[in-house]
Amino acid sequence: MKRVDLEHILRASKGVTGETEFIVIGSQAILGKFPDAPRVLRESIEADVYPRHRPDLAPDLVGSLGELSPFHQTFGFWVDGVSPETATLPAGWEDRLIKLTNDNTGGAIGWCLEPHDLAFSKLVARRQKDIAFVTALRKFNMIRPGHMQLLIDGVPENDLRDRINEAWALCQPDAV
Repeated sequence: MKRVDLEHILRASKGVTGETEFIVIGSQAILGKFPDAPRVLRESIEADVYPRHRPDLAPDLVGSLGELSPFHQTFGFWVDGVSPETATLPAGWEDRLIKLTNDNTGGAIGWCLEPHDLAFSKLVARRQKDIAFVTALRKFNMIRPGHMQLLIDGVPENDLRDRINEAWALCQPDAV
């Protein structure tokens, strides 16, 4: 996916829901801070999105813009309408959102996860593709290890913090 595709998704999401603000939480949130992110970080053809003030409208996005929809078939990418509970995020993430809006979003605003918060959510998910994504973020110096460790250390639950630390240890840049 390219940044222009995410902008199209935001514009279309506004058209479907009537909402103007959307949270982008999946891997393509990287396009908020890094519009020209390396290809390895833009491999997904879906964007995980929900309306910021009306997350209950996310199913409407799936129905109109989701996988196998005419939108997907026409443009080659699609929207996964998710919920605020889809990703586990560190404290304060909402204060660090990256605003994406321009002429191409048609008045819609995409609030994209800040790269460290995105990496945190990927470490919690801990799928192989998530570990590879965070490893690439490290390789391309898009996240700072010290900052990541501060976010991880701020997790109050010992079990979750240990699990995230284990996943973080797997994300070695020389593995990409």
